[in-house]
Amino acid sequence: MSQDIYSERPLFGGAITSTFPLRFEDVSNIRQVPDHQEAFVDPARDESLIFELLELKHEVGDNGSANWFLQDLATEQDADRSMVIEQSGVIEAPRLCYRNTPAVVTTAVGQMAISKGRQGREAQNIVRVYVANLRLKEVNTDVLITAYEPVHINPLSETANTVGAGFAVPAVQSGHMPVAEVSKLAVSSFRVNDWNLFGSVA
Repeated sequence: MSQDIYSERPLFGGAITSTFPLRFEDVSNIRQVPDHQEAFVDPARDESLIFELLELKHEVGDNGSANWFLQDLATEQDADRSMVIEQSGVIEAPRLCYRNTPAVVTTAVGQMAISKGRQGREAQNIVRVYVANLRLKEVNTDVLITAYEPVHINPLSETANTVGAGFAVPAVQSGHMPVAEVSKLAVSSFRVNDWNLFGSVA
């Protein structure tokens, strides 16, 4: 049973809200992430949750769009041993609707070896990555919700100093909600409170 306390959290100045555990701290200002991103981290477990607003990729079809973003992420992070574990079909999200057009959602789960910051390949950690792509076509936006869960921590990684090297302790054993569930909760509770965030939508 998870001991996590979770609540609705404001994103992008409250224009968006999503619910996830309070153990994920807002590091958007500390890490100087871009304006179109908000990042939350549980430093004790090196788990993270990132919300990102991107211009809609018209060239990417709805079916498999989360998988496309997962592969793009692996390329961007110069990941090794990248593989897709599962991906969903297209699901409509009627609760996330603008001008009577519901968003469509796809998800993908992958595993890859990545290094943190400027650390080289010799310090790569193996992480599981959960990607959800919410397509808000009426406002020309792809929303990415990405969650990272360490699987194996390299002893040379800076993460080893706080979390410890070797296989990560499963969340359930530590009394926490697993990252897969954190990701699902963040996606299912995602709400747009002010559509003006996406520019003039009148």
